[in-house]
Amino acid sequence: MNATLRATAAILRADLLQRVRTPRFWIVVFALGAFMWWCLPPADADYLTVSVGEHVRGRYSSAWIGLSMALIYSPLLSLAGFYLVRGTVARDLETRTWQLLVATTMSRHAYLVAKWLSHLAVFAATLLVGLGVALALQLLRAEDLHIDLVELVKPVLLITLPALALTAALAVWFDLVPWLRRSAGNVLFFVVFIVLISVGVSQANRAPGAPPPFPGDFQGLVSAEYDVTHRWPAARSALEQITRDRAGLAAKAQSAGTQRAETAHEDATPGLSVGTQPLEGTPPVLAEWSHWNVRASLLAGRAFWLALAFVLLLSATPFLDRFAARAGTASVARPRGASLRWLDSVFDRLLAPLQRGTAGTLLAAELRLTLRSRRWWWWPGMAIAGIVQLAAPDQGLVAGIIAAWLLCMDVFSRLVLREHETRTAALVFTAAGMRSTLLWTRIAMATGLACAVVLPAVLRLAVQHPSAAVATLVVAMSVALWALALGAVFRNPRPFELCLLVAGYISVQGALVLDTLAAPMTTLAWHAASIPVAVAVLLSAWRQGLAARA
Repeated sequence: MNATLRATAAILRADLLQRVRTPRFWIVVFALGAFMWWCLPPADADYLTVSVGEHVRGRYSSAWIGLSMALIYSPLLSLAGFYLVRGTVARDLETRTWQLLVATTMSRHAYLVAKWLSHLAVFAATLLVGLGVALALQLLRAEDLHIDLVELVKPVLLITLPALALTAALAVWFDLVPWLRRSAGNVLFFVVFIVLISVGVSQANRAPGAPPPFPGDFQGLVSAEYDVTHRWPAARSALEQITRDRAGLAAKAQSAGTQRAETAHEDATPGLSVGTQPLEGTPPVLAEWSHWNVRASLLAGRAFWLALAFVLLLSATPFLDRFAARAGTASVARPRGASLRWLDSVFDRLLAPLQRGTAGTLLAAELRLTLRSRRWWWWPGMAIAGIVQLAAPDQGLVAGIIAAWLLCMDVFSRLVLREHETRTAALVFTAAGMRSTLLWTRIAMATGLACAVVLPAVLRLAVQHPSAAVATLVVAMSVALWALALGAVFRNPRPFELCLLVAGYISVQGALVLDTLAAPMTTLAWHAASIPVAVAVLLSAWRQGLAARA
């Protein structure tokens, strides 16, 4: 037992030291912690982040601040945290460190638990920073100056911790399964996360007297909603007062002959809102929330998800050696795209005009290397996206554009990292002028590919909506340049992949981030303004990366 604990502690310590020694880690942790500043707006702000009904929230006591932080960080860190922590197990397998570890007396269980605890330690660091910001905001907002550390931390432990434990276990699994270690796994987790959110929210039952669901959603939002909406008398009193005020205003309007009176019938309990809710000039209604009386059923539900995370983690033990044996050998045994060798002749003909100078030859080589390594399913997938861009209605057209960029996501995110991942920088950059030539070649490669995959949409929009066609090309260049910039800054593809997945999802839901049809000139202006910033970030990070490698 002592040997197992020492081995677990040693791996945990090594992982943490490797993480905390990089400035990028602390930038992300403090950025997520500082996010609490936006999550706890003052009473005169024009929005709310956590509320009951439309305008009711608790005063900023330790209990309400802790609950708000738990409700916001549970989904936020469940998503962003996965991309932050994953990669340590895959690194051990691909660098053959696992072969050294397995030769010791360390058990497989201890290794997996150490990696899981390492992920949780990263989450804990983020939560501690967030708690510090939240505590400072309680004093700054000065709505309730009594500090109660137990009430502050209690919601974080009960709501957020089980969700993060399950996320950490999934991060271990996604690092183990070979085909989930790269961009495909990042996309799949995002889809799984959205599905779990939807399924969890669907459990909410706002009928009066409805019992809370068991075990509830893994993020704890539905379980907490029951306590806030069914068991908070101050909020119910405030909501009833709002209803009476509205009924009185409607009666006055009726007596004045301006409109019909509307009688409010509340057949359901108002729900809990987590996210940005604009107030539109209406001040929030503040209610007292100084203590959270935790139900036994809630404790059982959160314990269920925590136990499920641990069981899921340990269930990977029988597969550890099998997955480790496939690390770093699959690409050698069967190169990606091996079944598409007939494309070489096509590439030779199409790329021949480029091969007349050093830059052109390098660009042709980059294109051949990128397209040659595409899986067989990439080609029909891109063909389907092109057909959708040509024939679908406007909403489908936007989805087709975003789908084409998502199919190229791993190219955009990893293009600037090729020498870092293959450890060939010392060889590649020995050629004269290669440092600047290679960078500009990859900029041309990424922006050209981003524009080429949406060419069907551009041709269609050029006839129907010229401004949208121009906006699509500008957004394509912005996406490619930000991919290179974020890859160079973080030396990791996951930050950009997460950003693109989130941007694509909210754009399909109606946001203007990547939607070039709803308000093309607005979208064009924002992306055009961001392109110089992306180029400046890319150039700076590229130089610093070269200096570090030198």
